[in-house]
Amino acid sequence: MSDAIRNEMIQILPRLRAFGRSLTGVQDQADDLVQVTVEKALRHIDSYQPGTRLDSWMFRIMRNAWIDSHRARRNTVALHDVESVSPLIGEDGRDVTENRVYLAQVRLAMGALPEDQRAVLMLVCVEGLRYREVAEALGIPEGTVMSRLSRGRMALAQALNMTTETDGHAAGHTQGTTR
Repeated sequence: MSDAIRNEMIQILPRLRAFGRSLTGVQDQADDLVQVTVEKALRHIDSYQPGTRLDSWMFRIMRNAWIDSHRARRNTVALHDVESVSPLIGEDGRDVTENRVYLAQVRLAMGALPEDQRAVLMLVCVEGLRYREVAEALGIPEGTVMSRLSRGRMALAQALNMTTETDGHAAGHTQGTTR
């Protein structure tokens, strides 16, 4: 494995953690999923085609690993993680509290979405991947990406009691959909 690929893998790790958290909903399980993903990527590095997007390849590995582990654990109970409290020195406690409450609401709303919509929302809205890249990473057509993204955005806006515009996108949404 070349140093360039090794360095790129290291740079992708925070994004993999975020995507893993969106899939599992729990940080410790997300970290385990990242570890499984990296192990599989390293074990099968010969199947990676240089010149293609390493992040898309690894996102696909992660999604497939999550599906495999999710199927294996269907009858288990999910544990809720307890986030550590950081000191609030110098910060407006009211703003911090409101932001944390809103973030918790967003996490719950995201967790309630079907996995296919949640994965597309994370890859497009959080990771900033283009529709084509998401389609490649998830192994689905671009039209399916757009459809799942639209349904996911509408469901998320509805769950968060946000008003929607006539075009079906949440109000306040500034990122265009022509990706």
